[in-house]
Amino acid sequence: MAERFDVTILGAGPVGMFAAYYAGFRKLRTKLLDSLEEVGGQITALYPDKAIYDVAGFPEVPGKNLVEQLRLQMARFQPTLSLGQKAQTLERLDDGAWRIGTDREVHETRAIIIASGIGLFTPRRFMRPDVDAWEGRGLDFVMKDPQRYAGKRVLIVGGGDSAVDWALHLAPMAEKVYVAHRRPAFRAHETSVDEMYRKCEVIAPGQVKAARGAEDIDEVVLARGAAEEDLTLKVDAVLAFLGFVSDAGPMAGWGLSLNKNQVVINQRCETNLPGIYAVGDCAWFEGKAKLIAVGFGEAATAVNNLAVYLDPQKSVFPGHSSNM
Repeated sequence: MAERFDVTILGAGPVGMFAAYYAGFRKLRTKLLDSLEEVGGQITALYPDKAIYDVAGFPEVPGKNLVEQLRLQMARFQPTLSLGQKAQTLERLDDGAWRIGTDREVHETRAIIIASGIGLFTPRRFMRPDVDAWEGRGLDFVMKDPQRYAGKRVLIVGGGDSAVDWALHLAPMAEKVYVAHRRPAFRAHETSVDEMYRKCEVIAPGQVKAARGAEDIDEVVLARGAAEEDLTLKVDAVLAFLGFVSDAGPMAGWGLSLNKNQVVINQRCETNLPGIYAVGDCAWFEGKAKLIAVGFGEAATAVNNLAVYLDPQKSVFPGHSSNM
């Protein structure tokens, strides 16, 4: 028989890690389950060196440093870690608890917090075989090692925070950073966009029309629109941050109320299934802002309400941590 926990958190990204800490703070026996082999979620997998600017108390913090601080924080209460396991099945037991089946074992828990981020994700490609064929030969869709681009001429493609933030990160070390976006307006934070225009050469609108080279890319043709001629850039590398294609995976068949692969929650972060909560980027409500800071607040909200769900004698307000 599987060992039973008070709460199992599905997803060991930053929000799941903070939820694990907070569950320990509420004296709940906690398990953290993730399909990746390391904690940190998307940050660890895709951009550990990227600077994050919107976490309270950190004017600027590299992703890997934030993950390490969260790891140390949750270690205070020693949650059980079950990494490298994909949650596949969900079953309600006769006593109201839940059984989670993974590709390796079975887990039992009285309550669940889903903190799976954007779910199963893969970077979006150009969807043009002649361009995508350069992947690994000067074209990448995720940042693997920023130092690879030192002293090089780099084209970054995209209009969101990842594109703009990496452009600013590489600008001091690269010979030249170009940024191309298919629209004049960028979706990234306004202050970051302003700084990008000061430090990089921006081509907007500009879409990748062709890539050329011998073994690796050495030039890219950008389409500027009907009113302007195509622009050819000599580059050593292309980084395309075009977003992600996400999939709710097996969770889509668990009976949860979903809105475009996101789990619908109420003001207590409850889902439509009893004892199951959702937080972070996987959770949806009208007016939701997808920020780590918002996810941290949702994690505390979910844990405090979950504590009352498990023991109605408890209070939603846990007291101030400074009084521990």
